[in-house]
Amino acid sequence: MTQDGPRADGPDPERAEAEQQAPERGRGRRTPAPQGAKPPRPDATAVGEGPDDPTEPAPATGSGRFGPRGRPLRRSSFLVGFTGGLGALAAYALYLGLRNALGILVLVVISLFLAIGLHPAVARLRRWGLPHGLSVALVAFAVLLLLCGGVFALVPPIITQSGQFIEQVPNYIEQLRRSETVNELVERYDLVQKVQGALNAETVGRALGGVLGGAQLIFGTIFRALTVLVLTIYFLAYFNRLRALGYSLVPASRRERVQLIGDEILTRVGAYMVGALCIAVLAGLSTFVFALIVGLAYPMALAVVVAVTDLIPQIGATLGAVIVTLVGFATDLSAGIACVVFFLVYQQVENYLIYPKVMRRSVHVNEVAALLAALLGVGLIGVVGAVIAIPTVAAIQIILREVVLPRQQSR
Repeated sequence: MTQDGPRADGPDPERAEAEQQAPERGRGRRTPAPQGAKPPRPDATAVGEGPDDPTEPAPATGSGRFGPRGRPLRRSSFLVGFTGGLGALAAYALYLGLRNALGILVLVVISLFLAIGLHPAVARLRRWGLPHGLSVALVAFAVLLLLCGGVFALVPPIITQSGQFIEQVPNYIEQLRRSETVNELVERYDLVQKVQGALNAETVGRALGGVLGGAQLIFGTIFRALTVLVLTIYFLAYFNRLRALGYSLVPASRRERVQLIGDEILTRVGAYMVGALCIAVLAGLSTFVFALIVGLAYPMALAVVVAVTDLIPQIGATLGAVIVTLVGFATDLSAGIACVVFFLVYQQVENYLIYPKVMRRSVHVNEVAALLAALLGVGLIGVVGAVIAIPTVAAIQIILREVVLPRQQSR
């Protein structure tokens, strides 16, 4: 061996020292990746370290305060059936809740429609420079005056006629006792003993129940009227906030279009409510003037009845005309005939002259659709359904024309 060659008796000490220092020098260096290879993700773990799939990286395990995360549940048939059963129970519980709260929901819907109908008046007062709170207060005060006027027009005649009937009851009984035909019938069919036998505890209990039921009906009606009034005032006061909240629930990409369509629907519904109210007031005033001319009893009460029933689409005007005509025939034959002629003429004028002019800028609903909607609304929630039927059909018509039909044409 030469002097520079390796020694035959052992390894070279300088080479061994270089091999020991090589890993330490390579720790700070990065080995270049092969050409075409993808760089590893920073959150990926080594293959085989995932909890479930050895080919997928392990997901985040959280803070670790509550121990390690367990394996996911298997989708067994028992678990799927149990989850479906819980969903069915939740749906049934929701159905029961809605059914029990149907009365309150109807009051909320009535209040919302009234607020939509009265909001144009609030907006008009705002444009005149009045504050929002004062505008809502003035509109609510006007509605309260109308309600009080209707109550004072209807309640006194009912109380007066009831008192007169109670005062005349002894005279009616005395006239019956003097009648030979009535006495003969009483003796033949033993009506006295039958009446005494009917006056037992059960009959008295039913009568008291009827009285209590009547009182409950009266107080329930007052409570519902006050509830609708309070809710309408709240909806008027927070109308803009509620509308903005409803639009904020829509995705931002569709919010502008939904807002334009929603504002159009609210404008149509409000215009319809205002127009229907104007037509009803005009019908009531015409009936009041006619009742004064003919000489019918309690003309103010009859005018209120006609105005309220005229708010019901399709059948309301006819119903009010029948009520007033019956009162006219009860008063005098000539008065009844005059009522028939008056309402025949007035309904033609209202249907072909007043109604088209008032509703020209509000809603345009097909007559067949309006009739079907009114009948369906009466079948679902009564008279209230008939009142809100036409605005609902107008809203559905806008949605069909602006959303559904263009989407069908684009397919």
